[in-house]
Amino acid sequence: MDNPDCENTTSTLNSFKATTIQSGHTVLLRLPSGETKGFKVEKDGTVSIGRVGSFRANELIGHPYGLTYEIHGKELTIQPPRTLQEVEETDATNELINDGEFVQPLTLDEIEELKKSGVHASEIIKAQIEQHANYSMKTEYSKEKYRQRKEAKYSKAFSTVEPTIYNVCDHWFKKDQNRIRDIRPDTLSQILNMANVRPGGRYIAVDEASGLLVSAILERLGGEGRLISICDVDSPPAYPVMTLMNFRKEVVTKIHSSLNWATAQEDYTPVAAVAQQLSSEVGKSDRHRVRLDKRKIAADTLLNAREELFAGEYDALLIASDYDPLEVLETLTPYVAGSGSIVVQSPFSQPLTELQTKLRINPSYLAPSITESWLRRYQVLPGRTHPTMNTSGSGGFLLHVIKV
Repeated sequence: MDNPDCENTTSTLNSFKATTIQSGHTVLLRLPSGETKGFKVEKDGTVSIGRVGSFRANELIGHPYGLTYEIHGKELTIQPPRTLQEVEETDATNELINDGEFVQPLTLDEIEELKKSGVHASEIIKAQIEQHANYSMKTEYSKEKYRQRKEAKYSKAFSTVEPTIYNVCDHWFKKDQNRIRDIRPDTLSQILNMANVRPGGRYIAVDEASGLLVSAILERLGGEGRLISICDVDSPPAYPVMTLMNFRKEVVTKIHSSLNWATAQEDYTPVAAVAQQLSSEVGKSDRHRVRLDKRKIAADTLLNAREELFAGEYDALLIASDYDPLEVLETLTPYVAGSGSIVVQSPFSQPLTELQTKLRINPSYLAPSITESWLRRYQVLPGRTHPTMNTSGSGGFLLHVIKV
C-alpha cells in the first residue's frame, strides 16, 4: 500500500537537492589513496585531479553519485562495484622477510616508462608482484595490503561521493578540523538530536563553523521549516561547507535568512528603505533602476527577517561560536519557545563548565548538562576486524539546556 506522506517527503527532498551531478556543482571525489577532494564541475570544462589525471566535466554531468570511474585519456569508463573477498588463512608469517632495496628489481625509471607507454595500472602492479623477491613469503593479509598500496599509487580510478552532511563533515574534519571547530560527524549528530531538528521546525543558529551547523540544519529541514542564522558580516556569509552540499538556491532562500549581530538587536534602526524611490522614476537609467530594485529587495528581506526573529517561538537555539556563550544566550534565548532546547558547542570544556555553573542558578533554564562524544573507528574486513591504530582525540564538548 502506498504511503502518501513518504512520497511527499521524498518529493520535497528531491526538490531541495539534486539527485544527479549538475553543471555548477562542487563534487567530492574519493581518490585511490582514500582522500576526498572537492572539484567544481562546469559544462564543457575540464576537471584535473593531479597525478590521477584529468577528464571532461561533461562525462560526470547527469550521472548519479556513488559511481566509480577510471580515466582513459580524457574520457571516463564506469567501473563495476568491487565485492569483499575472503582471505584464506595460511601458516605463512612475515618474520623472515627483509624489505630491503633489492627485493624489488623493477626500478623507478622502468615504472615511469611503463606509465608513459599507456600500460594499465593493474599490469604495472602485476609486474611488480612478479619481480618481488619476497612476495610469495608474505601472508595473505600482507599480500592484500601490498596490492592496495600499489593501487593507491598507480590507479587512475576515483569515486563520486554523495553530498550528505555526514560525508561533507567527515571531509572537512580530515581536511581542516579547526575551521569546523573540531565538530566530528558523531558530534554533529548529537547536536541535531539534542536540538530535535526536524522537517517543519523553526530554529536559530549561531554558526562560526564555516557553515557546518547551518548546512546540517538545512539538510534536516529538507526544504520545510525556517532557519535564521546570526553572523558577523552585513551580507549573507559565503559558507564554504554549504558549497559542497549543492542545495538548490531558490529553496534555501525561502527557508533561510541571515542577520548580523547589529540587525538582530531590537533597538537597531535600519537604514531608510528605498521603497520611496520608485524604480520607474523619469530620467533614471536602467542600471540605476536595477540597483534601486536590488536595494529594496534587500531592505524588505532584512525587515522580514527581523520581524520573524522578534516574533519568537522558535523550537531551538544552536550555537557554535567563539563569543561569550552567556552573552549569546541572553541575547537570543527570549526568542526561543518554552521547553525549547538550547545546544552550545565548544572545542574546549572550560567555557561550557563556567556557563553551566551560571545557568544552574538561573530559574529560566532547566537541567544544563555537558557531554563529550567518543568515537573509535574500526577496520571491518573478514578475519581482520579491529580498532584503527590512530583516532581523533576529541570532537568537542556540548552543553544542552531546556528553556523554562
